[in-house]
Amino acid sequence: MAQQKKEFAWQKQHAKYKPVKATVGAIIEKDGKILLTKRNIEPFKDYWCLPGGHIEYFECAEDAITREVKEETGLDFHGKFAGYIDEAMPEINWHAVFLIFKGTATGTEKICEIEVQEMQWFDKQDVLKIKLAFRHLDVLKKYI
Repeated sequence: MAQQKKEFAWQKQHAKYKPVKATVGAIIEKDGKILLTKRNIEPFKDYWCLPGGHIEYFECAEDAITREVKEETGLDFHGKFAGYIDEAMPEINWHAVFLIFKGTATGTEKICEIEVQEMQWFDKQDVLKIKLAFRHLDVLKKYI
């Protein structure tokens, strides 16, 4: 952990003009279960994660989460802002501010196979036991 903090401090000092990404994620709950998608792209290919992705230029966060959930799952997301987490991960050269929305979704499930291998509804306790991408485990621990 100390080595990781040293590396992060060095990267922070030498990358002060590199932009931080802004991303969104959805905690979608139905019948006491949470929807996760399995990534089909790097980083974290083959890991489970919350549906979501990057905020596009000139797009507001609420529009981004609605678009991302629709693209990845086929569902219409109805949610509210729930908080954020900093995802500073020097080991994969990643730094994002991850905006979290929670709510429900309606419609017919249909994955975008380019980005998502599969999606599944998990019991709340089960999501704490699987390997999750980025800092999504931290997000779900706080939520649950």
